[in-house]
Amino acid sequence: MLEIQSIFSILFVTTGIIFMLMGSIGILRLPDFYSRTHAVSKSDTLGVFFVIIGLIIYEGFTLSSGKLFLVVLFIALSNPIGTHALARAALKKGIKPLLNDDKKGGPST
Repeated sequence: MLEIQSIFSILFVTTGIIFMLMGSIGILRLPDFYSRTHAVSKSDTLGVFFVIIGLIIYEGFTLSSGKLFLVVLFIALSNPIGTHALARAALKKGIKPLLNDDKKGGPST
């Protein structure tokens, strides 16, 4: 049983790390502030979920895993709200989103 628990824990943590890596690549590759913010918000939230769930599986049903579950709930509530507030503040500050027409040589719709 312990071996299966370790395998699932490693799979969840590795999956979370891959999602966080994709979010980091999204920061570098995407063209404007809003798409970068969206990519990082979604991938980091999902990546942290997988990592913490992997830690919960590794720990078993203890008080520590209950605390980790509360951390997952806090992240599920705070990360989307923080990202929305950041994007809204950027829009109010005057940062315009990059639209399809704004690209040089891109197709217009």
